[in-house]
Amino acid sequence: MKALTANRLIDGEVVFWQAGQWVERFADAELFAADDPAGPAAVDAAKTQPTVIVEPYLIDLAEGPAGLAPVSYRERIRALGPTNEPTHGKQAEGGAAVAALQAATGAARSTGRVDLIRRK
Repeated sequence: MKALTANRLIDGEVVFWQAGQWVERFADAELFAADDPAGPAAVDAAKTQPTVIVEPYLIDLAEGPAGLAPVSYRERIRALGPTNEPTHGKQAEGGAAVAALQAATGAARSTGRVDLIRRK
């Protein structure tokens, strides 16, 4: 599975793609199968919004002990919000999606971010 992520230009907030719009919560992100052409199509559509977001890319997701979460540690941190205090940011909201993100384990980098670095 994959999800499309970027940073909102106006405030730097991590956002996720959901049916043509950007949402702030990972739990609300639209999911794409790894071989689904809709994923790259969503990236192309997102790139037409250069005044809204910065650097859209697909992230790898995997089923963890508590549910679906990004494979990459970096992407889990981005999805949870600031790491300075558990009562700040998106992690303070709690719920099943936050629990899945906190319980997940995985690689240092997702293929989406590696591909983004290669393009630069």
